[in-house]
Amino acid sequence: MNMILPISPLANSTKIMVLVLWWAGMFLSGCDMVSLKEDQGRVLAQVEGEYLFLSDLTGVVPQGISHSDSIALAKNFINNWVKNRLMIVQAERNLTEEQLDFSKQLEDYRNSLVIYRYETLLIDQELDTVVTDAQIMSFYQSHLGDFELKENILRAYYAIVNSETPLLDQVLEVFDLPDALAVDSLLYYEKSDDMLSLSVDTSYWMSFFQFQQIIPIESYNQELFLKNKRFIRIEENGMVFLVKVVNFKIKDDISPLEVERQDIRHIIINQRKVRLIKKVRDDIYKKALYNNDFEIF
Repeated sequence: MNMILPISPLANSTKIMVLVLWWAGMFLSGCDMVSLKEDQGRVLAQVEGEYLFLSDLTGVVPQGISHSDSIALAKNFINNWVKNRLMIVQAERNLTEEQLDFSKQLEDYRNSLVIYRYETLLIDQELDTVVTDAQIMSFYQSHLGDFELKENILRAYYAIVNSETPLLDQVLEVFDLPDALAVDSLLYYEKSDDMLSLSVDTSYWMSFFQFQQIIPIESYNQELFLKNKRFIRIEENGMVFLVKVVNFKIKDDISPLEVERQDIRHIIINQRKVRLIKKVRDDIYKKALYNNDFEIF
C-alpha cells in the first residue's frame, strides 16, 4: 500500500508564480485585444515547471464586457488552472508507476477511434440510404406491435378569429361544410386581419398536449372528449377558437404510419449500417484467414 504524502505548505514544497495582478493591471489601464495579442507569450502562472501563458486564455474572456468582469473571469480561470495542476502534482507523488501507466487505456482508446473513423468512412461511401415507401410499409406491417401509441393524438384544422368581427359568422358557415371543402374555403380568409391564426394541414398528427397548447380546452378525460367532440367552439379573451377534429387515435392504439414514417426510415438505415459493418468485418477476417495473416495459439 502506498503511503499518501502530506500536502506540504505552498511556500515550502511547491513553486508557484501567479501574475494575476499584472494581467489585471493591463485591463485596468485600458488594454485592448490588440496589445494582448502582441504579448501572447507572457507567463501568467507556473506550477512545478508547467506554465500557463496569456495565449491559453484565448476565448476565456469575451470581448465587450467590463474591465472588472474581465479580471474576475481571468482570475477564476488562472486559480482553477493552478488548483488543477497542484492536484495533478499531488496525485503523481502518491500513485505508483503502474497506477500512472495509462498506455493500455490510451491504446484501447486509439484503436476504438481508428475503427470508428474507418467504419464512418465505409458508411459514407457504401451505405444505401434510399428507403422506399414499400420498404417502410413492409416494416410497419411486420412490426405493428412496436407502434402502440403512448398518448392520445389527433388531426384537426382550426381558425382563431377576432370575436368582434363580421368575419366570424362567415367562418362559422365554412365549418359546416365537408372537411375538404371547408379547408379550401378557409384559405380565402387567411390574410384577413381578423383571422388571428389558421391551420388547415389535416395530414398532421398532433398529441393532445400539443393541441391544448393551441386551443384553451380543459378536459379531465381526453378519450371521452375526443369521442364526443368533433366540432369545438371556445370564446376567450376576445378570441373565438373554432376547431374541427378530422381523426383521432387513443393511447395504446396502433400509431398511424404517417407518424412513424421517419422513425421507421431511421431504423431501416441503422439496420443497414449494422449489416454493412458486420459484412466488412467478416470479409476482412475471411481474407486474412485465407492468406494466413494471423495465428491463434
